[in-house]
Amino acid sequence: MRDLTKAMENLKRHESGWQQQAMLSFAEFLQEVIAQPTRIIRNVYQVYADMISAFVSAGEDEYSDDPESINYLSYNCNKLFVEDSDHPFFADRLFANRLIRHVEALSVGAQQNKIYIFEGPHGSGKSTFLNNLLRKFEEYANTPEGKRYEVVWRLKRDDLVGGVHSLSSLTEKLAWVLEQQDKKEKTLEEKDECRDQTGLADYFEVPCPSHDHPLLIIPKDVRRQFFDDLFENDNFKWRLYTEKKYDWIFEESSCTICTSIFQNLLKKYQDPLKVMEFVFARPYSVDRRLGQGVSVFNPGDEPLRQNIIHNEVIQRSLDHLFCSSRPASYLYSRYAKTNNGIYALMDIKSHNTERLMELHNIISDGVHKVEDIEERVNSLFFALMNPEDRKVLSDLQAFSDRIEYINIPYVLDLKTEVEIYREIFGRHINESFLPRVLHNFARVIIATRLRTKSDAMLEWISKPEKYELYCDNHLQLLKMEIFTGYIPPWLDEEDVAAFTAKRRLNIIAESEKDGWKGLSGRDSIKMFNEFYAIYARDDKLIDMSMLGKYFRKYCKDDRDILPQGFLDSLQRMYDYTVLQEVKESLYYYNEEQISRDIQNYMFAVNFEVGTTEACQFTNEKIEISEAFFQRIESRLLVDQKDAPAFRNNVQKAYTTNALTQEMLRDSLAITETSLYTHLYEKYVHNLKEKVLEPFLKNENFRRAVKDYNEEAFKTYDKKIQDDVDFLMHNLHKKHGYSRQGAKEICIYVIDNNLARAFAGR
Repeated sequence: MRDLTKAMENLKRHESGWQQQAMLSFAEFLQEVIAQPTRIIRNVYQVYADMISAFVSAGEDEYSDDPESINYLSYNCNKLFVEDSDHPFFADRLFANRLIRHVEALSVGAQQNKIYIFEGPHGSGKSTFLNNLLRKFEEYANTPEGKRYEVVWRLKRDDLVGGVHSLSSLTEKLAWVLEQQDKKEKTLEEKDECRDQTGLADYFEVPCPSHDHPLLIIPKDVRRQFFDDLFENDNFKWRLYTEKKYDWIFEESSCTICTSIFQNLLKKYQDPLKVMEFVFARPYSVDRRLGQGVSVFNPGDEPLRQNIIHNEVIQRSLDHLFCSSRPASYLYSRYAKTNNGIYALMDIKSHNTERLMELHNIISDGVHKVEDIEERVNSLFFALMNPEDRKVLSDLQAFSDRIEYINIPYVLDLKTEVEIYREIFGRHINESFLPRVLHNFARVIIATRLRTKSDAMLEWISKPEKYELYCDNHLQLLKMEIFTGYIPPWLDEEDVAAFTAKRRLNIIAESEKDGWKGLSGRDSIKMFNEFYAIYARDDKLIDMSMLGKYFRKYCKDDRDILPQGFLDSLQRMYDYTVLQEVKESLYYYNEEQISRDIQNYMFAVNFEVGTTEACQFTNEKIEISEAFFQRIESRLLVDQKDAPAFRNNVQKAYTTNALTQEMLRDSLAITETSLYTHLYEKYVHNLKEKVLEPFLKNENFRRAVKDYNEEAFKTYDKKIQDDVDFLMHNLHKKHGYSRQGAKEICIYVIDNNLARAFAGR
């Protein structure tokens, strides 16, 4: 026989949530409350909000200095929905902001029972989202950071009148004997613990089926004074009495069962302090599979015939303990199992429609009738719904104010769409594409999901045709950029200035109506798989011509899937972008010389032509002539007929603002003034625009690009080798092109004469 000792030893290292955790007396529990009040005094809403905060990083605003910012942040939700998940859910920027707003509303105010319905079309990932959310809630709730406590009553079994002889039937006597035998088989350590905590080894436990917070056992009429004496006059105490999210600790009562036990014990002992000796606290363990703390129902799950749960052994013990008092009925419904937890319906169909109807009174009134007992229900209610199922709620108008919809449409953020492809097909797919082509595939998919006309976009930019070289006529490409939180550089200054907070809010608000049609997540994955299988090769990267060919063929079968001309507009935007990348990669003018030219020009406009002056900023001797002015003005894109007026404007801006206010009053250097910055940017922009001109007419340059990294490249003169090497290095370093990709994109820019197509743009 093989020795299994070593293999079995591994079980000792298993960390399990099912291990018994120490039960605390009420006094010990209060010490925990004092030590960690914000962690202990939480209801399910606050634990849910804290869970989201624990897994979602703080949002990032790329334009934090923009006074028109609307707090539309980039949140990393990977820890919540992706990491350690068999089926990851990718939250785009729009949905992430929607989710965080929903959670913030829950965490700061007084809560009322609502049902939160996550609504979205087929294939939008609703089920994956909710399953991952509940999995993380369960994980968090069973950690020290998410731990909550629930009430357990430890009642003295020796108070049973007459012991076994008081029991009437043979069955009851047998059950009592078996319980005693089971108790004798407990370990000595368990007995010692029982004696330490209760003073007796003989007790029975009555767990609160509604998972009541132990502090709710304190009678409401003394609760405020109790907390006043319990806590020091510190920040938490001020928050406890002033913040709405803590209202529940003052307003809610313990469940009917706990209240009944408390009152019977009070009648028996006539001393509230004695009663509290029987109150213990244990961690609230959440287990979805057992329906404990989290219950999830699918439409096909049959309703239970018996919704009322009782425990005969506990009930019998309570009856004997309180035989002369009013009875304490240990009855509860299955809703109690998720009290202070989450009750979720996966799609409002079939049997889940009935369950939703049952929730009507529970959510409206917060109570549920269990025979003669009123059971309080205070849970988080979640449901998933497809748009066509809204008709189920049409007959429940009174229910409408208790419903909050949170949309989960198809992904509208192209970065997230690309991340889905990388997750499913592997990150190596990047190596098969020229930069930006993979994102353009995502742009086409998202275009099918957007409504063609956008009132908010047209209110902002009334003449889209002015951007025909960079965008489509319906401004969908621009809208996609805004959804990702990006403001494109090709927008006019006046349009950027007109991009006010109100307009941004209107555009983001329109996203609630987008993403309900078009290609679903499943469709896009299927299409990407087909596209990648056709065009991925080792000898050539996937480029825009391949993408255009694939989607034009697809559009022939479904002409309405994309707006007319969208693919042409996408191609133009791509051409503009790669042209700028190549220009920027070739640009290597001396930045220090540019700075000196601008400073000399700002100084020279204050003097007459024909004079010679030493610039006080650069210490260079300047011959102030028309040739001097024309050399710099040509690089500032100033037409010669406009040159006198331009110099006057510069001179006026220098004397009235740059010199007198920024330099003298604010002690700024000339290079920190707004005039200098404006002139410098114009100067650099023009140099970059014309950087390709010397190379476009040089056939040797094109051949050298094609031969780059080949033996033939060494045959070109040193100047061309240096220029091409500089270009390739920058394309790789600044824009992420591979060696092969850099060669292909340079030849593409030259052969298609993109510099001429976008001249002056």
